[in-house]
Amino acid sequence: AHHHLWIRGEAPYLLREFAEDMASGHNVVASVFAECHSMYRQRGPEAEQPLGEMEFIAGIAAMSDAGAFDTQGVCRAAVGRVDLTLGDGVRPILEKLGDLSGGRFRGVRASTCWHADDRLHNAAPFEHYLMDDRVQAGVQVLADLGYSLDVWCYHTQLSEILTLADFAPDLTLIINHTGTPILGGPYRNQLDTVRAEWQADMQALSARPNTFVKLGALPAKFSGQNDRPPTSEQIATAWAPWIEPCIEWFSPERCLFESNFPVHKNWMSYASLWNAFKRIAAGASDTERADLFSRAAMRAYRFTLTDGDT
Repeated sequence: AHHHLWIRGEAPYLLREFAEDMASGHNVVASVFAECHSMYRQRGPEAEQPLGEMEFIAGIAAMSDAGAFDTQGVCRAAVGRVDLTLGDGVRPILEKLGDLSGGRFRGVRASTCWHADDRLHNAAPFEHYLMDDRVQAGVQVLADLGYSLDVWCYHTQLSEILTLADFAPDLTLIINHTGTPILGGPYRNQLDTVRAEWQADMQALSARPNTFVKLGALPAKFSGQNDRPPTSEQIATAWAPWIEPCIEWFSPERCLFESNFPVHKNWMSYASLWNAFKRIAAGASDTERADLFSRAAMRAYRFTLTDGDT
């Protein structure tokens, strides 16, 4: 329910590379692309430069539909980007994203991570991005057009998603990366404090029926690894204390397992990651597992599988 495709440096991650990971033994029949500033247009108005990413994804999806690299369903749905500070001006951009995607465009992702400590990465253009009046006007257009909003933020900003969920109750809000608890930098050795703050806001968010949460993309360096990739057991043990509470609070119907590849490919294999998720979900019912591994994603991004998907 969350992967990227790009050309960066000497390590491209395109359909061929994704196909190699998909062939790791798991039954991947469809995927959701998440924006990553990939293949933007180099000419034209700045506001329209992200349209290039959706043109690129439409091409990748067409290749997969044709069976390239023995794939199927890659980029069945796609999340793009717009500058939400355009306010109502996002409407024509959203309409073009929908047209250029070949019907795959489902919504926008806002990468809003921001923290005053310079040891942490700031993805947002400015602090309190989601609280800006222009951004909220743009979010309302998203809701009016039936599109969703993915948000990637630090756990210290989850209260802003809560405010947004109440501001636009008809908008589907998808929290990325398990709410991104900060476990290093200024919060090193403060696990109990981080967990308490993260839990309070995630529980509050779970009470809003318009919210979903993507499970995964948690810290991937574990003690005792000795520079070896972690096993699925190690991943499951480290991540379960964050993932299992989310499943309890949001219910499997609003929880989506995510790969965040190729970012997490730096630390673990695709096969081990999905085996870890299967370990975490081992005690779930068949219906709950179906939600966690597929149906919640289809619900959040409003698509169905075809007769050819197995």
